[in-house]
Amino acid sequence: MMNSWEESGYQFLPMAIHPDINRLFGDKLKDKTMSESTHAERHLLVHPGKKINLSEIDSTATPGTTSSKAELDQAVAKLHVQLEELQGRLWAESKRSLLMVLQALDTGGKDGTIRRVFGGVNPQGVDVSGFRAPIGEELKHDFLWRIYSKLPAKGEIGIFNRSHYEDVVATKVLSLIDSHEQERRINTIKAFESNLANSGTTIIKIFLHISKDEQKKRLQERIDIPEKNWKFSSADLETRKLWTPYMETYSSVISQTSFDFAPWYVVPARHKWYRDWAIVNLLVDTITKMNPQYPPPEPNLSKVVIK
Repeated sequence: MMNSWEESGYQFLPMAIHPDINRLFGDKLKDKTMSESTHAERHLLVHPGKKINLSEIDSTATPGTTSSKAELDQAVAKLHVQLEELQGRLWAESKRSLLMVLQALDTGGKDGTIRRVFGGVNPQGVDVSGFRAPIGEELKHDFLWRIYSKLPAKGEIGIFNRSHYEDVVATKVLSLIDSHEQERRINTIKAFESNLANSGTTIIKIFLHISKDEQKKRLQERIDIPEKNWKFSSADLETRKLWTPYMETYSSVISQTSFDFAPWYVVPARHKWYRDWAIVNLLVDTITKMNPQYPPPEPNLSKVVIK
């Protein structure tokens, strides 16, 4: 295990607090968790150009906070109010969009993250897309063909539950492409994401990091708990056998594709309460920096009288 997160190629990224937060919550926010939200550097940014090794990152860590689960659950509830307001502004402005890419190995928590993080926002302004292995018509086109139609419209938050990164990770691990083709696709992804950013789409990419032991526990729960049986697939066991190649390939790809205009964040996801808190903060910080504004009212609106 490395001595520090910084040595792994990460940077603690300070999270901003929305300027209206005092209006929303007043002095009640002068507590431990909100102090951490303001000053603690907690989300883990992969520095562009830095090499990381996921096997050396502690998936049980809670960087940037010493708060308890109960305290962070309360903080998430408050941050959800911020996220809802910010999303409302983004939707009303309808000039830019946000794309959040979620990647993880099986049982990493992608579905739960989407459910917990976006549970309180306006569904009109959120679009969730999942990408499994390409089939049928998708196989007749370039690997990005199916991605384009799912990009968020102006004003929307788009969520990719898996993404175009499957086409440079899973395909390489399964020997469906060679190193040359992987490199070509990585270069294509860089150009693709750069174009999106230049066109008004802010991109954040999140890898939910769990250990192999934690995956074993979660897979077993899918077998033992009847309500989770539907989630289990025998294919997950075959993928699990390739844990090390997947970790190595993800480490390499994330290292090569964390750009200033489309950064990667690795979120320790063993503790779901920490995962949710970290990602909500990241979203609030990102949209705050975008600073969406409500459109100006119609001229002379104040003089309009409803009869």
